[in-house]
Amino acid sequence: MRPRRAPVIAAVLLVVMVALIFVLAGSDPNGRRAVASPLLGRQAPAIAGQTVAGDRFDLGAQQGRFVVVNFFATWCIPCIREHPELVEFDEQQGRDGAEVVSVVYDDRPDDVAAFFDDNGGDWPVVLDPDGRIALSYGVSGVPESYLVAPDGTVVTKLIGGVTEDDLTQVLADARELIG
Repeated sequence: MRPRRAPVIAAVLLVVMVALIFVLAGSDPNGRRAVASPLLGRQAPAIAGQTVAGDRFDLGAQQGRFVVVNFFATWCIPCIREHPELVEFDEQQGRDGAEVVSVVYDDRPDDVAAFFDDNGGDWPVVLDPDGRIALSYGVSGVPESYLVAPDGTVVTKLIGGVTEDDLTQVLADARELIG
């Protein structure tokens, strides 16, 4: 009876693996994934520091505008895929809609500067050398994005890659909610 167990166990494992492959293959890797966060409805943690360009950035100075805070790294494949979407969003919304700010997550400043030179993006990119900014937002992996309302409160947390359409819809929903 024992020799028959091994093929049965192997068959069950094979069925489970095939089912998992179908589930993962059918999921949208760039789909909007709004998730719960203890920050929702609370004042956004401070983001203040030096940018890759050598300027200073302070999230507190952005009061009165929506701000998309995007945690990213140049080694992160979903971050690379979402970058053109952030560029498009910034071009569409940047003047009147929402400011974009990126926070570097465990990456080298030179790599980040080269990435933005090669791929575009004309927004502040804040260095987080000790990881305190990411820690204050509870970032567990990249990419993660947060929409901060004009009053400085966190409205939405998105995990995984975002699209220009996703961000535009999140912004429209937030405007409608806030009034």
